[in-house]
Amino acid sequence: MNLRTTDFLLTRFAQGMRPVLKLLGDAETDLLGERLERVALDRPVFIAGMARSGSTILLNLFSSLPNVGTHRYRDFPFVFVPYAWNRFQNHMAHTEAPIERPHRDRIRITKDSADAFEEPLWIHSFPFVHDAAGPHVLKAAKEDVAFDKFYREHLRKILLVRDKRRYVSKGNYNVSRLEYLGNLFPDARFVVPIRHPLQHVNSLVGQHRLFTKYSTEDARVPDYMRAAGHYEFGPQRVPVNLDDTSRRQITEAWSQGADALGYAAMWRSIYAHVDRLRRGTPLGSRIIMVRYEDLCGDPAAVLRELFNFCELTEGTDALLGALPEISSPGSTLRNLNEADCAEVWRETCEVAQSFGYRRATPARQLA
Repeated sequence: MNLRTTDFLLTRFAQGMRPVLKLLGDAETDLLGERLERVALDRPVFIAGMARSGSTILLNLFSSLPNVGTHRYRDFPFVFVPYAWNRFQNHMAHTEAPIERPHRDRIRITKDSADAFEEPLWIHSFPFVHDAAGPHVLKAAKEDVAFDKFYREHLRKILLVRDKRRYVSKGNYNVSRLEYLGNLFPDARFVVPIRHPLQHVNSLVGQHRLFTKYSTEDARVPDYMRAAGHYEFGPQRVPVNLDDTSRRQITEAWSQGADALGYAAMWRSIYAHVDRLRRGTPLGSRIIMVRYEDLCGDPAAVLRELFNFCELTEGTDALLGALPEISSPGSTLRNLNEADCAEVWRETCEVAQSFGYRRATPARQLA
């Protein structure tokens, strides 16, 4: 991972100055005044699920639509003042060639690529959302009026900066805040990507090993990842705690070096939570599941259904007529042995079957 010294120092500075940057963000809102008031928050879309489920691919496709505004790499690390920080960068503009992101997953990025950078906002107002021992679920009952106002204004700023009308967010940790966001935005749509648990856990284990290697080579990496709000893999890894029983199981498995079992338990916990919401609450009518295998197998059909669900139709025909290649990285489970595979399937099968998955892993064998 090529972590530049300037990027690291700016990130650490921004992390340490969050309370001040929050105040500057409020001042920025006041200065923008009527310009922000004219920006409507119309049917925002939140992509949330679990890392390595295809959420970045989906965000990039959404960001290709003409009316969609998203966070971009250029917004980090001063995400609390997106308007001022973007204006400053416009005066320092320079072109750069796309590079493969550190995940080594074939996704190439520049400063203007869409990505997830909401997390520092949530961490500032809800410090417990990555507490290794505490609950992470946010419901409407935990409403924070000051945060809600700041968050709404922040989303408006992103739309103003991008000169767009519909906000789309990628924030995998928002899976623990679906009810909170659903209450905050009654017209929001929620896109939850999902992947066959064997392939998914295989990918997560591989990423954990990769980012652990990066952290061994460069001790700054875990601090950088924490500042960006990434706790999915690497030494700073923390389970998404949706229920205490699963949290204890995940933590115990990881402490014993059973990475696959820990990720399998987290997969089960996350998608059982989503399944309960989509089947048993009014929020369910605003949730759409996107299976990674279906997206790779027939991207045009899946995306048309998805864009229609989100009521984003302008520009879809042009996008679907010129789709970039969307393909699975393959079905080899190089990070899992046979015992791992059996254990992962035992842990996840009940929830996996409710989403149409069978034990077989090749895409053509998925129901």
